[in-house]
Amino acid sequence: MDKYDVKDMHLAEGGRRRIEWAEREMPVLRLIRQRFSTERPLEGVRISACLHVTTETANLMHTLQEGGAEVVLTASNPLSTQDDVAASLVTHFEIPVFAIKGEDHVTYYKHIDAALDHHPNLTMDDGADLVSTLHKERRELLEGVIGGTEETTTGVIRLRAMAADGALMFPVLAVNDAMTKHLFDNRYGTGQSTIDGIVRATNILLAGRNFVVAGYGWCGRGLAMRARGMGANVIVTEVDPLPALEAVMDGFRVMPMMEAAKVGDIFVTLTGDINVVDKHHFEIMKDGAIVANSGHFNVEINIPALEAMAVDKHLVRPYVEQYQLPDGRQINLLGEGRLINLAAAEGHPASVMDMSFANQALCLEYMVKNADTLVNQVHSVPGEIDHEIARLKLAAMSIQIDVLTSQQVAYLNSWKEGT
Repeated sequence: MDKYDVKDMHLAEGGRRRIEWAEREMPVLRLIRQRFSTERPLEGVRISACLHVTTETANLMHTLQEGGAEVVLTASNPLSTQDDVAASLVTHFEIPVFAIKGEDHVTYYKHIDAALDHHPNLTMDDGADLVSTLHKERRELLEGVIGGTEETTTGVIRLRAMAADGALMFPVLAVNDAMTKHLFDNRYGTGQSTIDGIVRATNILLAGRNFVVAGYGWCGRGLAMRARGMGANVIVTEVDPLPALEAVMDGFRVMPMMEAAKVGDIFVTLTGDINVVDKHHFEIMKDGAIVANSGHFNVEINIPALEAMAVDKHLVRPYVEQYQLPDGRQINLLGEGRLINLAAAEGHPASVMDMSFANQALCLEYMVKNADTLVNQVHSVPGEIDHEIARLKLAAMSIQIDVLTSQQVAYLNSWKEGT
């Protein structure tokens, strides 16, 4: 294999050990891999994957490979690649990888283009950069694509916009919306890993701080819960009255960002939208305020506005850029405004990614079998896949649950019995 682009092949052995460590926490994916290696449901299928290059992703790639797929992997974020994992995938699994932590914008899209050179039959995306590039710049490849999967909220939003415009040329399964994904990965994974990234980057004590969570979706819920558990005073900002009301009922303070900006010590965005923290917020923030993002793209914080306001900027710690404002205040931006849980830490724990990537594997198998019957829209993950993954996860945890009796099933299916 002569086509790949990683930082340092000498890192491969360390990457292999970390991949094996993660595998111990991924029993569901391991069970799927065992079945795939026998049944080979992806035999000869070319898959181009644009995902965070982590130990957990490596185990997914291995599973797809065992299922017969020809896989190529590129990064879905310039700062999320684990370089030792990338090297190990090339060395030990012979999977072409195009990803280097810290790569610039030009290299990032050059790597996406290299993954598309694989002429995929299936796409795997985390943020829809691969699919959007395919539709905008590599349309000659569309004829060979039968379908794809999407991992994250931001990507699902983009793909649904494409479908609404009539621009989406093949069906996509929204893995992000699977119950076994967003209830666990987004809530428990993002909640823990975002805190991990902030603490690694800053080494600050969260207890007693005013911690502002922008967005109370599943990711925001998880982060608010974990920040409160660390002793922070959590404030939630929202634009949707339903999750705002839920946040109130969950015991959090809810207010507009303009009010939160005056009192917040730490700000984290998790919305999928642009300029959630904007110039007029920076203008009233406390001296020493910390701003981070845990949404997919680095657009939730208006970094160009902060750059324009600042009279000086310097790196005070790895992943901490300190901006000096004309009035002497300092604002600290973490991880260049990119996903802080992957920029400064290692992303979600393997045990939660076990379910997310089990969804990816089973959804790709489903797409191979059913692509001909699916219209060019964003589709929900079939309920039977969700339930199978939950069943396997419980079994791996040695947890048993009840089974309905035949009488109970008959009662639930009947409308005749009443009070």
